[in-house]
Amino acid sequence: MHLPAPLRALRPLRARAPLQPGTRRRRGRGALGAALLACAAALAPAHAQLGSTAPVRVGVVGPFTGPSADFGVPMLNGIKLAVDEINAVGGYLGRPLELVIKDDAANPDQGRKVSQELLGEKVVATIGFCNTGVALKAIDLFQEARSPLIVPCSTGTAVTARYPAADSYIFRVQARDALQAPFMVDDIVKRGWDKVAIFADKTGYGEGGYNDVVAALAAKNLKPVHVARFDLGVKDLTAELAAARAAGANVVYSYTVGPENATIANGKKAMGWKVPQVGAWPLSFPFFLEGAKDAAEGALMVQTFIAEPSNERRASFLSSYTRKYNGKVAVPMAAANAYDATYLLMYSFLGIRDGNLSGKAIKESLEGRMKTYYGVVSTYDRPFSVQDKEAITRNMLVIGMVRNGAITFAYPEDAKRNLIVQRKQ
Repeated sequence: MHLPAPLRALRPLRARAPLQPGTRRRRGRGALGAALLACAAALAPAHAQLGSTAPVRVGVVGPFTGPSADFGVPMLNGIKLAVDEINAVGGYLGRPLELVIKDDAANPDQGRKVSQELLGEKVVATIGFCNTGVALKAIDLFQEARSPLIVPCSTGTAVTARYPAADSYIFRVQARDALQAPFMVDDIVKRGWDKVAIFADKTGYGEGGYNDVVAALAAKNLKPVHVARFDLGVKDLTAELAAARAAGANVVYSYTVGPENATIANGKKAMGWKVPQVGAWPLSFPFFLEGAKDAAEGALMVQTFIAEPSNERRASFLSSYTRKYNGKVAVPMAAANAYDATYLLMYSFLGIRDGNLSGKAIKESLEGRMKTYYGVVSTYDRPFSVQDKEAITRNMLVIGMVRNGAITFAYPEDAKRNLIVQRKQ
């Protein structure tokens, strides 16, 4: 069987003695396999005492059907890819990871229902949520059950802000909107676009994003010249676009997750209004790229990961993903962040010396007991702490651009910087 780069080192290591404290091996993606083996060896006595071979059940919740499946499915695929790699080398101390998958269909009520089901099925932790409104409807269930939740996709600032950090069981491996909005505002101001029209949907995601953009503009002593709020599913925003043009807007900042981004782009094109469209990461989704086609060209968005094989870790991830799923990654950010979130959860397990995967033990391990994980999006050296549940920091962000129907780096210097995986600052 072909092993991906994170685990290739395990083959030769099986015949060698485990790493001793203080011993170092070559850094890189291959170090992941070495780290898993070393941690497992260190914990072997505890495993022998437990004598368990039962699967470790991990919950997954997200929109795998419906209007948000375009990034829910890549999220799930990234999780599955990581789990397959982990199980190929023995799982957690001989116990395979078993995913318990629930589809929230991007519906808040459905998301709450399936979250209750997950917790009833005794998962040790959960990875999930793409839609902010869905997450906000359900996160209290995980908090009250003291069951860790790692969010790899939902960017709403409120998702990790509802509970005091020290008490919170809600972690995130994604750039929250309070990071994305000022990062993009800094870029558009640098480009001289200072008359901003905001187009935001009326979901929890759109509301939170709108507030973050307004705050980011205020920090630059700017106010939006026009604001349009709309329901999901809207097919025509011509009137709102005309009002934005009349207000003198020289850039459109959109905050929505679905086809509505394409509705905006196509509406601008039909009017002959050639102003740039910018926004958060949904401008990299198929709904936008395929729905707007040439009208999407030149759009700018915030990214944590762009699908270019800029180093060994990313090349291996992209190769493994395309081989397993027979094609390119539809939303690379969703897949890469979810892949890293899965490994971070696994590393938290390996930090629990007695093998008792209680919610409290996993939370405490995530907050500081883990070894460094050399991931795809970042090198995660203490990604969380008691007071900080966000793994992604501003230095990990880049501006992506639509070029010929694909996402690439807007700035050559970002492409060069991307050769080096950033650490949390």
